[in-house]
Amino acid sequence: MTQLLLHALKNDSRQAMNDIYALHWEKVFDAAFFKTGDEAAAQDITQEIFISLWEKRDKLHVDGSLDAYLYGAVKYRVINYFRSSALRESHQSAFALLADEHSALQADSRLRLTELNRELDAALALLPERMRLVMTMRRKEEKSINEIASELDVSVQTIKNQITASMKILRQNLSYVVFLALFVR
Repeated sequence: MTQLLLHALKNDSRQAMNDIYALHWEKVFDAAFFKTGDEAAAQDITQEIFISLWEKRDKLHVDGSLDAYLYGAVKYRVINYFRSSALRESHQSAFALLADEHSALQADSRLRLTELNRELDAALALLPERMRLVMTMRRKEEKSINEIASELDVSVQTIKNQITASMKILRQNLSYVVFLALFVR
């Protein structure tokens, strides 16, 4: 009977496919479940096997029994399932490790940025009030020299002079790294 079903399957008989599925799906599912211990994986494997059987029906060559063919298909699908599971777990572990490292780096970066800002604020406090205002507008508010001159109602050259004088004072009071990080664009 199985040989007749296989012959009909090769001739595109949907009824033959339905009959093969009805006769063998439970055995295929049980074998997949026994090997994986996972019902969802066993269902997926079972479906993949029968879909593959239908898609490759014209090239299908079964030596021996259909049961043996299907058990072989289960074996290879289960091997692929465990390979992909191991790969997925490996990628998830690597991703988790990268995420942890990224979090640690972000925390370290935030700490360094806080320290840099504290050092900058301390150095800015040493400037005369007008220079401090100009530097705050230029670096923290990111205003252009023309905008600052317009807002403070002074010449552009006055603002340039105050920035130059401020930079000289800050360079003396800030560490070299902080100075470069905060004032070099």
